Amino acid sequence: MNKKTLLVAVAAVLLVAAGQAPVLRGSDGASAPPAPAGKHHAYSTTFPLAEKPLSENGHWDCGQTAALDWADVQTVPGRAFGLESGVTGYDDATALVRGAWGPNQTAEAKVFTSHQNDKLWEEVELRLRSTLAPHVATGYEILFKCSKTQQAYSDIVRWDGPLAKFTYLSHKEGAEYGVADGDVVKATMVGDVITVYKNGAVMAQAKDATFATGSPGIGFFLQGGTGTNRDYGFTSFSASDQD
Repeated sequence: MNKKTLLVAVAAVLLVAAGQAPVLRGSDGASAPPAPAGKHHAYSTTFPLAEKPLSENGHWDCGQTAALDWADVQTVPGRAFGLESGVTGYDDATALVRGAWGPNQTAEAKVFTSHQNDKLWEEVELRLRSTLAPHVATGYEILFKCSKTQQAYSDIVRWDGPLAKFTYLSHKEGAEYGVADGDVVKATMVGDVITVYKNGAVMAQAKDATFATGSPGIGFFLQGGTGTNRDYGFTSFSASDQD
């Protein structure tokens, strides 16, 4: 989701390597250990495969493949990154974990980023309670700009269905809200409260009750240039739900 200069003002006001499989728990894997009490579904991966689009034996749905108007996510062993061109607007690269997820969700990922450039909008994203269908993408996006300057930001955004239709729920600016290589980002949604973390510290919160169901996932945004998709993304991802 592009947070270009024109939109920042609005936001401020609104406040499986070969042979190796991802780690599966809960209903995704029959051989997986039982989930702890109160936890229904969990998934974690270090993106061990080279895939375009990301699938991991059918555990993911990707943006262009499932919803047509958004971009897919690609992986090389140990890294996931987006396939958005950088010139086509709000078609964020998106991937959601399949399955029946409870509404109280947690998603967490470790960031890789290099060659940061504030002339570009390079964002890493977590998704909660999200869905993909032809020409429709809904749910909650938690994003961080790959920057450690005062131009960095972090947003909570609700995706409202059609391409480029979204609502800002929170906007934070400043170096502390951007991400560097190795940072761990996390988002939770319990009831109608979304909480955002970076390296264990709470960074932002927002409340919204529009969407009660959907899947966790990941996303990436690129605007202002082309060819830098592999400069940023995630090296690991985990998600879980709870009563």
